[in-house]
Amino acid sequence: MSNLNEAYWETFEAKRKKLKSEIANDPWRLTFHQMPETGWLNDPNGAIQFNGTYHLYHQYVPDNPEGGLVHWGHKTSADMVNFHEEEIFLSPEETYDRDGVYSGSALENNGIIHYFYTGNVKNDGDHDYTFSGREQNTIHMTSKDGFTIDSKRVVIAHEDYPEGFTDHIRDPKVFEKEGTFYMILGARALNHRGKILIYSSKDLDHWHYEGVFLEGDKEMGYMFECPDFFETEERDVVIFSPQGLKATKHAYSNVHNAGYYLGHVDWDNLSFIPESSFKELDRGFDFYAPQTFEDESGRRILWGWMGLGDISPEYSNPTVARGWQHAMTLPRELTVENGQLKQRPLKEYESLRKNEVKTAVKVSESYELENQNPRTFELILTLEQLGESLSVHMKEDTVLSYDGQIFSLAHGPSGFGRSERTVEVEDLTRIHVIADTSSIEIFLNDGDYVLSTRVYPKHEKDTIRFEGDAELSIEKWDLEI
Repeated sequence: MSNLNEAYWETFEAKRKKLKSEIANDPWRLTFHQMPETGWLNDPNGAIQFNGTYHLYHQYVPDNPEGGLVHWGHKTSADMVNFHEEEIFLSPEETYDRDGVYSGSALENNGIIHYFYTGNVKNDGDHDYTFSGREQNTIHMTSKDGFTIDSKRVVIAHEDYPEGFTDHIRDPKVFEKEGTFYMILGARALNHRGKILIYSSKDLDHWHYEGVFLEGDKEMGYMFECPDFFETEERDVVIFSPQGLKATKHAYSNVHNAGYYLGHVDWDNLSFIPESSFKELDRGFDFYAPQTFEDESGRRILWGWMGLGDISPEYSNPTVARGWQHAMTLPRELTVENGQLKQRPLKEYESLRKNEVKTAVKVSESYELENQNPRTFELILTLEQLGESLSVHMKEDTVLSYDGQIFSLAHGPSGFGRSERTVEVEDLTRIHVIADTSSIEIFLNDGDYVLSTRVYPKHEKDTIRFEGDAELSIEKWDLEI
């Protein structure tokens, strides 16, 4: 019997209806990014391509833009550009997930989609919900079509997790290798260090704890959320979102971060051996909890939450007052090339390009592209030669700049508290910008670095202005869906 009674759903639908009316004419609604129909969206979940259809599930609070009881929203696409909003896929209706159906993943096996997610339970009483009072159960769910749930059961109960950890063990990612299934889970140890645990199974229902897949030192933070793993011909990759990572001058500037190690797996001991330093996936203001999947053509695709928790009081999202908050990044194709993880926008989005402008210019003090679409556009700059510096002014008050060593993304008031993020780049040759109505994603040097940000301009200018001393090749398109 469901924990969510008829009265809950009546109130829920009334709130959604009200939010839809508030959202209807919001000019900050995105055009080609995935966002909540109403309310709050966060982590991507269960991303998969199944029988030709792409499925994106996500953490979803449809009745409150400030968060609350979490469901799984669901969007589908045939082409990764045009998406359809589906019915809510999963709700916290059971005793083992009554306080939220938290993040998880999916894989196909023998024509069935198998989902694994964390069922969150917060018990009554005097608890801190870190060291006591919280249950986070790992649940296995199946579907023959990606739209209806056929079975659901707890496969690792909270009390069966290993000793030495707090109540925070969650976000299962499941993959298969040589006939064995593996599950990795993010965890917070009692000594306040983040770890990734690993389990094995032959049938996806019975799981054996194998140990610690990756262990962080005290500098790597206290919790590893949303772990992900995949292999490439060149290196293995482990992705996770550490909480408590200390900021440096040009890195880890957000309150929570997401990044990766390149390395290899010791499959005899089921441990990941890093062979690189930990690197951020995104240096912007709004990126967290990424998830990857392999599509039917063999591409490794990443979605990230273009948002972040706990941003107050530094910055905010004014769309809360309009009934919604957050979005997904554009999906990115990941590759490892010459020891570097590359992130590139999917080629499919080139179908949105309209009204191409191509020109080569020598910037001396100032140059403007006039009569431009300020809301949704793509801009590729190739730096043929750089003098002392270059700055690019767009939207209302967003400035991208480079001085030969440091690339900077800076906002004025339209950033609603978002100030500046910087990246050390010794030789910047390419700046690729994709701008939606209230977002900007910047890819440097063909995907070596990425910066994602939300931005909320009120009086956009129809020019893109370049200042400084540089020789540039400029390509620019309007983007229309």
